[in-house]
Amino acid sequence: MSSILVEFHNGVAKIIFNRPEAFNSFNREMALRLQETLDKCTVDTNVRAIILTGNGKAFCAGQDLKEVTSPELNPGFRKILEEHYNPIIERIRTIEKPIIAAVNGVAAGAGANIALACDIVVAAEHASFIQAFSKIGLVPDSAGTFFLPRLIGFQKASALMLLGDKVDAKQAESLGMLYKVFNSDTFEEDYMKLATQLSKMPTKALGLTKRLLNNSMTNTVTEQLALESELQIEAAESEDYAEGVTAFVEKRKPIFKGK
Repeated sequence: MSSILVEFHNGVAKIIFNRPEAFNSFNREMALRLQETLDKCTVDTNVRAIILTGNGKAFCAGQDLKEVTSPELNPGFRKILEEHYNPIIERIRTIEKPIIAAVNGVAAGAGANIALACDIVVAAEHASFIQAFSKIGLVPDSAGTFFLPRLIGFQKASALMLLGDKVDAKQAESLGMLYKVFNSDTFEEDYMKLATQLSKMPTKALGLTKRLLNNSMTNTVTEQLALESELQIEAAESEDYAEGVTAFVEKRKPIFKGK
């Protein structure tokens, strides 16, 4: 059975981590397959929004420790980081389509940080997040030290990473780690509704907005203003902008095509 499943729903690609017996922890095969799947979603013009979620009780428990403790399987930490997690985070941030992390259960270690790298994070009420690295003598990876302090502030991020405290979904929402908590009973329905909404929006503009947000992490105000001007001009040349303005004038709902 494949470690990554993909379902397509009216412009939405739902990518499912599928190692439930291992709490969807990553081994090499799963990491490489996720990258391949994200690459396909990038070039597929029918895909206008992407969901990452897990099968079973967990979203993703991070690295499969059985792999790194088995001499015949262990690829080594350099390969794990440079060929597995770093390329996954790079893809999540550079794909100019909205990516939702639908956290259906525990998100630990690299699994938590992959979720935090997504554009919108939603969680079921019973979900939880844990920076588990310090529990086994490691440091956070998968851009956790980049995103978490920016989301919740230096002090909170420092404490969570040093202590390895588990944060439940409601706490995560109040801290600013995620967008919204949904009822566990209707979780899939709720996040699919959100993804479908995004898939019908002007994909070009959403992608350019994502690029602006990425650059805002390091740009000066002057640099950001210049980039906003450049990308606003690009957005104004899109078919979706023309449709949006026409629909506004005609007092009807726009039909965006993502172009």
